[in-house]
Amino acid sequence: MKEMVEIEKEIENIVRKLKGYEKTMAEKKGPFDLFGLFLRDDAPGKWDLLVAAEWIEENKEGSLKYIVDMVQKGLSKEELMKLSRVVVVDEGNLGLDGLYRAVGSARDTKIYNSNFFGLQLKYVYLMTLRGKRGGKKERRREEEGSA
Repeated sequence: MKEMVEIEKEIENIVRKLKGYEKTMAEKKGPFDLFGLFLRDDAPGKWDLLVAAEWIEENKEGSLKYIVDMVQKGLSKEELMKLSRVVVVDEGNLGLDGLYRAVGSARDTKIYNSNFFGLQLKYVYLMTLRGKRGGKKERRREEEGSA
């Protein structure tokens, strides 16, 4: 448990800043379905920022650039060194559904020693996890069923 406390302390400033960026982006673009930091077992000290949102699907390349630019402008060099990558999770990704089934809607939720998206994870900090309520893929299925 001591190790987890050290990990939390190490990222508390990054989390605080990322929450602010998430809020700003959500106000401008729309809500995130997933916004969280994931620490893989095979990449000690290097965090992945996983994001998913309907608005990202509309322009993945432009949305990824927007997110990365905001993070790079706001974090210090030392903080940036702790981030490995920003990963856009497709709204239809079964791993996203699995995460939601396991955790439900969440804000500021910590998960220890888990496996999501086929990765063994030492630590997960979910700033936001929302279920897909009437997302594009769900609407498409409904339209196909009524045709």
